[in-house]
Amino acid sequence: MAGTKYDLSIPDLTGRRAVVTGASDGIGLGIARELAASGAELVLPVRNRRKGEAAIATIRKRHPGAVVSLVDMDLSSLESIATATEQLRAEGSPVHLLINNAGVMTPPERQTTSDGFELQLGTNHLGHFALTGGLLPLLKAGRARVTSQVSIAARSGKFNWDDLQWEREYDGMRAYRQSKIAVGLFGLELSRRSAAEGWGLGSNLSHPGVAPTSLLAARPELGRTQDTLQVRMIRWLSAQGLVAGTVETAKLPALLAATGADAGDGGFYGPQWPGKAGGPPGEQKLWAPLRSTEDASRLWSTSTDLTGVEFV
Repeated sequence: MAGTKYDLSIPDLTGRRAVVTGASDGIGLGIARELAASGAELVLPVRNRRKGEAAIATIRKRHPGAVVSLVDMDLSSLESIATATEQLRAEGSPVHLLINNAGVMTPPERQTTSDGFELQLGTNHLGHFALTGGLLPLLKAGRARVTSQVSIAARSGKFNWDDLQWEREYDGMRAYRQSKIAVGLFGLELSRRSAAEGWGLGSNLSHPGVAPTSLLAARPELGRTQDTLQVRMIRWLSAQGLVAGTVETAKLPALLAATGADAGDGGFYGPQWPGKAGGPPGEQKLWAPLRSTEDASRLWSTSTDLTGVEFV
């Protein structure tokens, strides 16, 4: 694959419709660019239309014939998600690939979504839960593959079931871990429920390793006015080819999970270097916090109650 250190063969996706969240920059934009190169029709849900239009320009600069459209959607707003999914259902086109990639990470102080959820849980997990549920008829029609992007942070941690929204005592990193564990548990539970209910979907997980993206960079809207020490260190390691990957290599596990002929339903894909922070993409062993079917079932019920979204 051009511009990367590793080769990944993506099949011809002509006639396939792909929805990718978080594709206005970073890893998500890299994923969208590669899907467009393989002929997929892209739908990019975006909160910031200006950034979305810039992303389309970037994609079309490399691939002038790319078919790309935007839909206005804020993952931190259930109303916005409902409007976006209603719009896509009204269009009626089956969705063949859904990559739940977008996320926010570690605001210094607790913030909430427009619905009152802790920002990371509400955006990273509940937003994607509502999006996937809203698109379910289109996903069923396309016999889609759904790939949910977790994080290396999900290797450890657990659910704060007694204070799921971190109202009593906020810890940004613990809340982030919880949100990404939730993403993983949801992706695997979706696989199980699709099999049980005959939805015809495949669902699997990927993680990008560690790369110098905007997640830990200065984000004034999150209350972070300067780049974190972590992102400065990641940039240095990435530039030296040590431990961490690059934005170009970090997109590969999700592409493998979403398009690979041998990428299995319920599988987990990430970088293969020791430590799993960088390296070529491949299948890997599921991390312990993602293995609990009890937590996954409980989370599904809780998410349904919180969002009001039913997978029917």
